[in-house]
Amino acid sequence: MDKLQRSVKGISFVIAAVFLFLLSRLAWLQIAQQEEVGLRSGSIRRIWVQAPRGNFYDRDGQLILESRPLYTVKVIPSEISDAGIRYLAFLLEMPEEELRSKIEEGRNYSPFAASTVYHDLNDIAMARVSENLWQLPGVTIEVENKRQYNDLFTGTHLLGYLKGLSKEQLDTLAERGYNPDDKIGATGLEKFYEDHLRGEKGARYELVNPLGMLVGKYAEGRNDIAPTKGDDLYLTIDADLQGLAEKLLRKTGKSGAVVAIDPTTGGILAYCSEPDFDLDILNGTARRQEWTDVVNSPQKPMFNRAIQAAYPPGSTYKLLLALAALEEGTITPETTINCPGYFMFGGRKFKCHGGAHGTVNLAKAITQSCNVYFYKLILQVGLDKWHDYGEMFGFGEKTGIDLPGEKRGVLPSTEFYDKRFGAGRWSKGYLVSLGIGQGELNTTPLQLANFAAAIASNGTWHQPHLVSGYRDTRSGTYVPLSYDSHQIPISQRSFDAVKTGMKGVVLQGTGTLAQVPGVTVAGKTGTAQNPHGQDHAWFVCFAPVEQPKIAIAVLVENAGFGGSVSAPIARELINYYVNVKGKAGNGYSPTKAVDAIKALSDSLDAGARSPAGGKAADSSGQSGAGSTPSEEDPGD
Repeated sequence: MDKLQRSVKGISFVIAAVFLFLLSRLAWLQIAQQEEVGLRSGSIRRIWVQAPRGNFYDRDGQLILESRPLYTVKVIPSEISDAGIRYLAFLLEMPEEELRSKIEEGRNYSPFAASTVYHDLNDIAMARVSENLWQLPGVTIEVENKRQYNDLFTGTHLLGYLKGLSKEQLDTLAERGYNPDDKIGATGLEKFYEDHLRGEKGARYELVNPLGMLVGKYAEGRNDIAPTKGDDLYLTIDADLQGLAEKLLRKTGKSGAVVAIDPTTGGILAYCSEPDFDLDILNGTARRQEWTDVVNSPQKPMFNRAIQAAYPPGSTYKLLLALAALEEGTITPETTINCPGYFMFGGRKFKCHGGAHGTVNLAKAITQSCNVYFYKLILQVGLDKWHDYGEMFGFGEKTGIDLPGEKRGVLPSTEFYDKRFGAGRWSKGYLVSLGIGQGELNTTPLQLANFAAAIASNGTWHQPHLVSGYRDTRSGTYVPLSYDSHQIPISQRSFDAVKTGMKGVVLQGTGTLAQVPGVTVAGKTGTAQNPHGQDHAWFVCFAPVEQPKIAIAVLVENAGFGGSVSAPIARELINYYVNVKGKAGNGYSPTKAVDAIKALSDSLDAGARSPAGGKAADSSGQSGAGSTPSEEDPGD
C-alpha cells in the first residue's frame, strides 16, 4: 500500500511538473517572446505618419495659415474581407461601390500599403468606426492634417491649395517619399515652397496576427519614427491690408487684380485677384459641387490675373516713354508741343484724351494724360530705345516672384514686328499706339506695380517676393531669403521730372480720386482697350512721395476710365497703410471705404455701360493684344 501511495505521489509530481513547465513556457512565449512569436505567427505593419505642413505668418507675425488634425480611414487591401468592406461602407454611410473602387485603387498601387478611403471623419462616424475596429481587420483610423484658413482674408491665388497626386506625378515623385495618400501643393505658395512646407513623414510599426488583427506595438514603439513638421514661412504680406484690398476689389463686382509692394524691399504687401474662391472647398473632404462650379465658372476664378493676365497698360506706360525721352536727351522737362486735340499720321487722325490741351510740357502731359504729346514723343525716341528702357524695368520678362505660373507679357521690338509681319512689311504707324500704352504691348499687374515701386525708389529695382524667410524646423533658426536688387541707370533728374507729373495727376489731373489727407500721392491713370467689352481701368501710384512706403497697381476689368474706380481703391489702401496702420481711432472705417467703392462701381454701371460691360476677359488674358492703331485709342 505504501508502495502504491508512493507511486501515485510520484506520478502526481511528474504531472504537476509537466503542467508547471507548460504554463511557464506559455507565459514565456506570450510575454517575453511576444515579438518573436508575433513575427512567426503574423507580421509587422508599417503605418506612415503624416507630417504637419509648415505655418504661414504675415509681416507682423500674425498666424494666417496652419494645420489642424484630420481623421481619415485607411484600408490595407490585402487584409480586409468582402464582409468587412460591406460593414465599413455601412458604418461610414457611403456607397459600397465607391468604397470598393477606392480600395481597388489602393490595391493597384500596393496590396499591402494602407490607402485612404475616407477623409475628414466627423464625430459620429469616428465613434461608429472606432467601436468596431476589432471586427475590421486591415482598417485603421489615422490622424493627418488639413489646412486651417484665417478669417482676415481669402488669399486664394496667394496661398494656393493642396491636391492629391495624379498617377503621372506619383511615377516621378515616389522616389522622393510621396505615396498615393499624400497631398501636394498645386498652386500659390503651397506649390512654390512645397519642399519647405511638406516636412518629413514619420512611421509607426505594429504587430498584427495572420487575420490582420492588431496585436500590439512592435518593440513597444521604440522603432517608431516621429514626423518632422514642415518649415514655417514668414510672408511680407500685411494681413489687414490684404483683407481690405480683397474687399474693395470684390465690391466693384468685376474681375481684376491689386498688387501693393514695399518700394524699399520688393516685399509684396497685398496681392489679390478677383474673382476668387473659398480654399476650404478643397480642404479635407472636397465639396464636389462647389468645386465643379468653380471649374466651370465663366468668370474663371482659378485664373490668377495678377501674374497670368497681360493687358495693354494704357497711359500708365507713358511714364516709361517719358523716362526714355529724358534720358536720351530727346526732351527736357520744359520742352513743349501744341495739342490741338488730335494727331495726324499716315493720313489718319488720332484723337487726344480730353480734347485740345494747347501748349503742353512734360508735367502737364502726364498730369492731363495728353495723348498727342506721347504720339509725337515715341516717333522721336524710336522703337528700339523705347524697347531698351522697357527691358530695364523688366517688361517682357518674368519678375521672378515666388509664385508659379507667372507670364512674361509682351514688349514689342523691331525683331518682334519683323517676325510677326515680315521685315519691311510694317510701318511706324504701330508706334503711335505703343506711345500711349496700346497695341501689341501687354503687361501684368505685378509688372506695373513693380514699375511704380522702381520709380518711387529712384530706379532701385527689387525682385518682388512674398516670403521674407522661413524657420528651419530642425534647427529652430530663422533663415532669411535673398532676392535680386539692382540700380537702373536712369538719372535722379529724370525721375524727379516724372514724379512731378505724377503728383499733378493726383492733385489736379485724371487721378484726383486718389487724394489722401495728409499724404502726397504720385499716380497715373490708364485705360486699356478691350476688344471683348468695356475698357479696363488702371491706376498705378506710390506714397508718400517724400519717403515711399507703398506702391500699388490696381486693375479693374470692364470699368472704363482708370481714375473712376481703380484710383479710389488705391486711395483707401494708401490711407489705411500710411495713415491708419498702428494708430487707434481717427474715424477710419474699412466698411465705409468698401461701401464707397461699391457705390462708385454701381454709378458707373448705371446706364453708361455697353451690353458687354460685365464680360470677363478672355481666358488668355491678352486683352487687346495685337490691336492695330486706332483713331479711338483712349490711352487713359
